[in-house]
Amino acid sequence: MSEAEKDQAAADFDRANEKSRKRKAARDKMLSSKVNEKGLLIVHTGKGKGKSTAAFGLATRAVGNGMKIGVVQFVKGKWETGEKYVLEKFPEQVDMYALGEGFTWDTQDRGRDIAAAEKAWAKSKEMIDACRGDDPKYNMIVLDELNITLRYDHLNLEEVIDFLEDKPEDLHIVVTGRNAKEEMIEIADLVTEMTLVKHPFRDQNIKAQRGIEF
Repeated sequence: MSEAEKDQAAADFDRANEKSRKRKAARDKMLSSKVNEKGLLIVHTGKGKGKSTAAFGLATRAVGNGMKIGVVQFVKGKWETGEKYVLEKFPEQVDMYALGEGFTWDTQDRGRDIAAAEKAWAKSKEMIDACRGDDPKYNMIVLDELNITLRYDHLNLEEVIDFLEDKPEDLHIVVTGRNAKEEMIEIADLVTEMTLVKHPFRDQNIKAQRGIEF
């Protein structure tokens, strides 16, 4: 490498380092303004895979931080899932209720679906109410597939929205399920939409597999 090339390389490194310093300074300034904390209403929706997976990832992270977790599954009931086995290993931190009857095409009984949804919602309200006051029972509650029950009008949307809007200030609530209602998105603090690009079930006729779907 010639002396001119060495000088140019050194100048390039200096410019790159200066850009990095400016980026760090800008990020440090931004982070210094983020001082508030609150319980979040988090919604995972969309047609892509990963909504419940992400929610249980958050629950696992919270368990690792010593937090107490409540889970209500609105659709999954009889399914034996990996996340269930994992979270059951922490009985002092996790209460998990699988109160669903399966998808509507499984039950083919609207009355039964509504009854199951109402039972799951009653348990959800009980758990959320247990977080009011100075000694909250949970730090995070996952309402898995609540959006599905709202999509099919198995619950009163206005009642659910009003109750979630009035949740305890420090409680995190995670709601999953595709086709989240606009009202749910409106009151949420964080909304992630899982976008379907490719899926082996649709594209390759691959069935649900252990460790991936359950």
